[in-house]
Amino acid sequence: MSRADFLQKGWAAFPPDAAMSAWAEAARPVAQACLDDPEQRAQWLRCGGTWFAGVNVFPNDARGAVPGHGVPPLAGAAVDFACDGLPAFDWDPAQVSVCFPGYPQPWEGETDAAFRYRLNRDAAHVDGLRRSGPDRRRTPGEVHGFILGIPLTEAAPDAAPFVVWEGSHEIMRRAFRARLAGVKPSDWMEEDVTDAYWAARREAFETCPRVPLTAPPGGAYVVHRLALHGVAPWGEEGGVTPRMIAYFRPDPFPGESPEWWLDLA
Repeated sequence: MSRADFLQKGWAAFPPDAAMSAWAEAARPVAQACLDDPEQRAQWLRCGGTWFAGVNVFPNDARGAVPGHGVPPLAGAAVDFACDGLPAFDWDPAQVSVCFPGYPQPWEGETDAAFRYRLNRDAAHVDGLRRSGPDRRRTPGEVHGFILGIPLTEAAPDAAPFVVWEGSHEIMRRAFRARLAGVKPSDWMEEDVTDAYWAARREAFETCPRVPLTAPPGGAYVVHRLALHGVAPWGEEGGVTPRMIAYFRPDPFPGESPEWWLDLA
């Protein structure tokens, strides 16, 4: 996919290549060890035991490598595409997201409305919005440059795939720009953008195609930082094998004023 296509659609998928295949093969047992760790399972196993959220549990270094475990630095076509035009940056510890057959199930502490949203709307969201308070109000508290998804296991297309609303990133950009107009960027992180976000989300549901993204190990996909996305329920043709994906969400401008979050293409 060309850069122009990505900027229009908000996502790009890449077939397996040698560099990414080597990374995924070496990373799989390390990710499995994260999943098998009792403390990590106690913290991250959710949705009735059908989802291991695994936020930032992968022990990679700033290059995406895991020294001592044979995991090389991140490389390949998807990495080159995601990093094009950005300054050198440190990779964040990856999320290890594992879904099991039957996802999602009711989760203790999740409201009925939230479960229905997860079941019927894939728990669709924009990453980086911090939720707080009893009403789960949103502030733009954790900005990042993009989402890089790297499947680590073979999985059927119906096995709780990642889904993205194509073109939704520009709806979100427009809504956040309007809401934050006149606010100093240094204050953005404390601004309540909930109402603007919810309205933009409704518009995206009504106007944007919902696109499932899947790839075999060694493949990858890059998703725009402002794109509305989620995880579909495990379907009837999902099979019985859990699916495991590593997600990176690096901040390419750490410590800088957050204008780039809305201004960067």
